[in-house]
Amino acid sequence: MRNKLAYIAYIVIPLTFFNISHAQTPIIANDGGHEQWEFILEGTGDVLQIALPIGAGMITLIKGDYEGTKQLVFSYGTTLALTYSLKYLIAKRRPEGRHQYDAFPSGHTASAFSGASFIQRRYGWEYGWAAYVLAGIVAVSRVEGPDGYHDYWDVLAGATVGLSSTYMFTSKYQDPPLDISFASGSGNYVLTIKYQF
Repeated sequence: MRNKLAYIAYIVIPLTFFNISHAQTPIIANDGGHEQWEFILEGTGDVLQIALPIGAGMITLIKGDYEGTKQLVFSYGTTLALTYSLKYLIAKRRPEGRHQYDAFPSGHTASAFSGASFIQRRYGWEYGWAAYVLAGIVAVSRVEGPDGYHDYWDVLAGATVGLSSTYMFTSKYQDPPLDISFASGSGNYVLTIKYQF
């Protein structure tokens, strides 16, 4: 049951914040030739790039997996350090004629894929498939959003940084070897202790 609650939490909470923020701010359609769905896609990517790592952290706390929390901090910290170091060293110009030189790699994509790959690597595909779908939405939003902040190479590099940082620090979660449960009903009480060798 706790697994299902964590699963629901890391999907529902970011979408709730996104809907609340956009319910108060009307989106102007066809602003500069862009359609409303492009603005929604960009806003969704902005939320999910933070929501995925936060969701990963929430799962570690719900499960009481403090080793996982530590691994997430190291992997996400490495993702951020690599991303912003590469942005500074490479200084690739942003698409669409902007005079900003921090396009490569995509920070939003690196952040999202760091969170998604942590969830998959630590807890398996039961959680990971949905996290990767959400990270994919972030990647698409960086290329297809109204501002077109990145090209496909920037996004691919961001995903690679997020994935590789996670795989350096994250190991598969092992359920605790000791499981204690208690049940009662009809005047009977059962205490079960299970230890895996």
